[in-house]
Amino acid sequence: MEKNKQSNIAKLIPVMLAFFVMGFVDLVGIASNYVKADFALSDKMANLLPSMVFLWFLIFSVPTGMLMNKIGRRKTVVLSLIITAVSLAVFMLGYSFTMVLISFSLLGIGNALLQVSVNPLLSNVVKGDKLTSSLTFGQFVKAIASFIAPIIAAWAAARFGDWKLLFPIFMTVAVLSTLLLGFTTIKEEDAAEKTSSFAQCFALLGDGVILLLFLGIMCHVGVDVGMNTTAPKILMETCGLTLADAGFATVLYFVFRTIGCFTGAIVLARFSAKKFFIISVALMILSVIGLFFVQNIIGLYVAVALFGLGNSNIFPIIFSQAIRYKPDKKNEISGLMIMGLFGGTVFPFIMGWLSDALHSQAGAVAVIAACVLYLLFLSSKLEK
Repeated sequence: MEKNKQSNIAKLIPVMLAFFVMGFVDLVGIASNYVKADFALSDKMANLLPSMVFLWFLIFSVPTGMLMNKIGRRKTVVLSLIITAVSLAVFMLGYSFTMVLISFSLLGIGNALLQVSVNPLLSNVVKGDKLTSSLTFGQFVKAIASFIAPIIAAWAAARFGDWKLLFPIFMTVAVLSTLLLGFTTIKEEDAAEKTSSFAQCFALLGDGVILLLFLGIMCHVGVDVGMNTTAPKILMETCGLTLADAGFATVLYFVFRTIGCFTGAIVLARFSAKKFFIISVALMILSVIGLFFVQNIIGLYVAVALFGLGNSNIFPIIFSQAIRYKPDKKNEISGLMIMGLFGGTVFPFIMGWLSDALHSQAGAVAVIAACVLYLLFLSSKLEK
């Protein structure tokens, strides 16, 4: 018994390191603000940068689910880690807007493969009722990478005058993760015997439950990327802060998102996922009200922190509900749910367009509010 437990821990460590690499995608939030300043971009153009990352979730998520059926989940995760490392290396070859687009595109492709494959891979290591809390713990590990990205960027900018040193640091971790998981054996006993077709995968969206959960993922990621990129802009607009100072809002968001993930990993092991989901959405509603009406730094920081707490456990609850709803279609459903991360392209673009049209970040907050209201509606459809 003790030997099996040690074996599972040995397998869990490289999987959790892959979750950490998954968090690298969130560096586009703070990076887009630096790139906007460096190349004098408009809000609409700057918000296209996250779009270049999350666009690939629409294109590659379902094919990745099919690829997993063919080569296995672990090999798919390893492939995604290699692509992620390459994307970070590309950014180091030269700093131009074109190279930024290429780097972010490769980062999106690698992250699409990673997010589709690492969640079901975790289900081969952790079983039963512990899966939801384990997925939440994985999000906690991911969130650590998310909140240290702006810290490293700010430190590198202050210490060496180059925020882009963030990329070689993260690339080193991606290479280490690739090697560690590459030499780890994980039995995939529930792997499918045949590859599903595109039509069979997309046909699952004809199921009302799957469609609602898919839209929930879109809204969750839309507001996650949106808050990541918009929080510093709100502080700059409302309180007159510089980008270097306003970037702390992104750090604060991910710190509280990390705290929320860690808390959720404990609470969800013994508490109703539906009730926890409702509480999470309530915190996000309070945050949106604050973002609309609060005019001081402390109040806005509180609103950003509340949103980080509220949004921290939305993904694992929705994802685990989908997996449990059709356990015989894990790979296909994983592909569809991760395709929902395309919301990270759709909603930030709308936020940037509306903010430019209104000449105020209130436009972005209005889009965030609409997504939160959908999540409130979705809470009534979840299983207890």
